[in-house]
Parts: sequence; C-alpha cells; structure tokens
Amino acid sequence: MLNKNTIMLFAALMITALLVWFITGTKDKDSSDETLMEVRPTMGSIKNIISSTGTILPKNRLEMKPPVNGRIDSIEVKEGDKVKIGQILAWMSSTDRAALLDAARGKGEETLKYWQESYKPIPLPAPIDGEVIVATTQPGQTVTTADAVVVLSDRLIVRAQVDETDIGKIKTDNIAIVTLDAYPDVKVKATVEHIYHESKTVNNVTIYEADLIPQEVSPLFRSGMNTTVDFIEQSSKNTLLIPVNAVHKEKTGSFVYVRRNGEKKAEKIQVTIGNSDDKNTEILSGIDANDIITVKAKKYSLPTTQTDQNPLLPFRRRR
Repeated sequence: MLNKNTIMLFAALMITALLVWFITGTKDKDSSDETLMEVRPTMGSIKNIISSTGTILPKNRLEMKPPVNGRIDSIEVKEGDKVKIGQILAWMSSTDRAALLDAARGKGEETLKYWQESYKPIPLPAPIDGEVIVATTQPGQTVTTADAVVVLSDRLIVRAQVDETDIGKIKTDNIAIVTLDAYPDVKVKATVEHIYHESKTVNNVTIYEADLIPQEVSPLFRSGMNTTVDFIEQSSKNTLLIPVNAVHKEKTGSFVYVRRNGEKKAEKIQVTIGNSDDKNTEILSGIDANDIITVKAKKYSLPTTQTDQNPLLPFRRRR
C-alpha cells in the first residue's frame, strides 16, 4: 500500500498540473479573442458630450389670484393661449356683489340689469406677456384670495440635473441638445443660461441644476415633460481621428503604434491628443493621415463598411 507521504505528493502534483492547465487555457482564450487590426486616420468631427436628464418648466410661473373672495363670472382664455400685458383673463364678482345679484334675480330682469350696471365686476388683467398654462377654473366657481384662477408662463425652459462630477465641465453659454422623452425624434438646441450654486440630493446622488433656454420652443413642449440633455463640452471639426483603443496612455505621454514606409514592424510614436468620445480620439500632432495605425481589437468588433458613425475605415487585418 502507498504510504501517507506518497499520497500527499501525488495529490500535490495533480493540483499543480490542473493549475498549469487552467492558466494556459485562459491565456490562449484571451489571446484568441483579440486580433491586430490596421486603420488609417481620417478627417472628421468629434464632440465631448455630457449627458443628463431634465424637465421642461416655466421660466416664470405666475399664478393669477383674485384680490378679494368671490365668484368667477367668466374665464376669457383657455390653456395654450398667448396673452399680452393688460389683456383681461377673467371677470369675477366679490362676495357682496354675488349676493346682491342673486337677490336681484328674484325681483326681475330689470332689477338685475340695474345692479349689474351699478355694481361693476372685477377684472383680472394679465401682468405680463406670456402663455396660459393652467385655466381650469369654471364660471360660477367660488374662489378665495389663495386660489389661482389662471396660471401664466412667460416662456418654457429646460431645467437639467447634472451630476456633481460633471458640473465643473459645464459653463454658461454652453450649447446642449434637448431630446423629448415623449417625442424622441424632436431635438432642440439650447443654451445654458444659469447654473445653480446650491446642490440637491436625488436618490443619494448629489446634483446641481442648470437652466437652459431653447433657441426655438417646439409646439410639442409641455410643462412637466421629461427630457434628455446632451451638453456639448468641446467640439472639433475637420480634425484627425483614430480609434480610442489605438492610443496607449503612459506616465510619459500618449503613444500609438505606427507602420510606415512598408515596414513590417510597427514603431511606437508619441502623439498629442485632443478631444475624445466613446469611439474616437483627436490627434493634434505626431502622426498624419498617411500613417497606418496598429490597433488591438476584439475579433469582429469593427464594422466592414464605412459609416458616418465610424469614419475610421477602410481597415485590413494585419498578416
């Protein structure tokens, strides 16, 4: 029979063999998942985008409340109407006038007409130019000085919620693209007007709010609509672009591997980079459009036809 030491030695050899097989197999699998590709830099445009969410809100929301308690005689506007300063939005009777008119109706039409002319109703004029966004009060409804008869807005804006890690990259007058969740095809350009100094906590995340003024207010805009806001931090046009994974960042700088003049071996070249997005990196110096860049990529990860979204083609597999 095998002694105890022999059994332990045999078990140790088996474990070692299994570890070597596992490590070798993993390396082979990882290497088989990658392939060397060659691409040529191309000229194109690139943008640094910071994405956030937002809500359409009135810039100035003005509630028209009656000066006295009473009863609404008539509403002269409806939601969506554009109004001018001084335009009458509603007529109302004070509590005393409403009681007097109710009593006069029982004495005949002539008496009612007399008191209607003698005791004038109270007008509610618009104090600003704007749009009616709430007009749900009905004639005959009793109101108090705390009730909003009509709500006006001078214009609609977008209030974005920006993560604190991104707020330092956004400045006033930055351009942003606003997309309505309800109408994904509607994209409106907007400008950052104001960035709030006080933070808020939403779902345990610290955010800062920023107000954006749409360059053109779509008729589809409604107060309370949710939006996606893409802030354009920086942009470059007609610039040299290569894939993001072609750039190797080290302590001494950024490098790419370039094959020039028909050489088989790629040369490590230091480059100066500019803007980047999730696909491309802008190259400011170090290489030109005639260089061939070697890129490590997942097999079949690059498309085989040239598109607007990925201009860094044509490419070929390096032999």
